Amino acid sequence: MVSGKKAVGSFVNFYAPPLVEIIGYSGLDFIIIDDEHGAFTYPQIEELIRSCELTGITPVVRVNYDDSAIQKVLDRGAMGIQVPMVNNKAAAEKVVSRAKFQPAGTRGTAYSVRAARFGEYKGKAYLDAADANTLVAVHIETPEAVKNFDEIVRVPGIDVAFVGPTDLSVSMGYKAEGPGHPEVRGVIEELFRKGRDQGIIMGSLATDAEDMKKWAELGARYIATMASGLISAKFKEIAKAAGNLP
Repeated sequence: MVSGKKAVGSFVNFYAPPLVEIIGYSGLDFIIIDDEHGAFTYPQIEELIRSCELTGITPVVRVNYDDSAIQKVLDRGAMGIQVPMVNNKAAAEKVVSRAKFQPAGTRGTAYSVRAARFGEYKGKAYLDAADANTLVAVHIETPEAVKNFDEIVRVPGIDVAFVGPTDLSVSMGYKAEGPGHPEVRGVIEELFRKGRDQGIIMGSLATDAEDMKKWAELGARYIATMASGLISAKFKEIAKAAGNLP
């Protein structure tokens, strides 16, 4: 993404290591283990991270709302975090603080964890590499976050501003119309314009290949699909075809 290339990945919101491997072998760039809307134990998250490593795809975790969640997933080997409902500068600073070691942040230091290969890596080299190579993405998905967008993305350590179109449309009052409402679309386009102007990597959720193209044209460089939605759509397509068989 630093070179200008687009990174494409997929949310996975249920425990299925083989599915993670399948996605990994597909050629996508990253997987977002969704612990906001999914239901995982930390050992399950660790197993999904291991499945990512097996296929060479980057493991990112969308964390839940527990204050210890960032620490726990990074210690287990996540190479990035996505944090929902980041609405202001203070919240963004808290995210970075929990993701980075001293002096940049307050992440607790332990060399006995999986991320440090259970003591194989330690000291300044490990700590500096972890800080440098941990992706930090924050979700912009409420009117408050939209209002505070400029100050959120200026926080040092924020790598990606991820626009959540569904949450944003609901929080703006367009439950029925969804992200396609002109006012919602206008807000999103303005966020992407601001992001481009400030040099921040912008991301969002694509429902299918055509939607992915639309986000890319808008300037997204970090685009995620939803595995469950793609699987459901494909089976519906097969079911429809089956119903039309002679």
